[in-house]
Amino acid sequence: MQNSTQQEDLSRLTLLGREAKPSKSLETFPNRHPDRDYVVTMETDEFTCVCPMTGQPDFAHLQIRYIPDASILESKSLKLYLWSYRNEGIFHEHVTNVILEDLIAVLSPRWCKVTAHFGVRGGISITVEAEYTKPGTAQP
Repeated sequence: MQNSTQQEDLSRLTLLGREAKPSKSLETFPNRHPDRDYVVTMETDEFTCVCPMTGQPDFAHLQIRYIPDASILESKSLKLYLWSYRNEGIFHEHVTNVILEDLIAVLSPRWCKVTAHFGVRGGISITVEAEYTKPGTAQP
């Protein structure tokens, strides 16, 4: 089994190396180590959305952790996906779960956890954790 990047790994990637603009499209490439459980962590301090009632901006430190199965998430597509929420009115709890659902749909990971630490607004900070474990898979 070849473990290095191959041309076929790149064939489905349409966003990498192209002009950047917000997109709800998440892209993947093959996991070349499907026999091993390992955790991939992706983080950003640049996640923003807006309050659906007031339109005020909400800022979050977002952490995505997952154990891949057959696919790995391509990071530029994640960046553009997260950017697509910048002007979207959505509650913290909902957006965290929507992100998790979208990741599950595209990755079918063995395990995934999305943690969103939203900044203080009105004197209160909110942290939302949403987690998924594929049936029959041990949780880390």
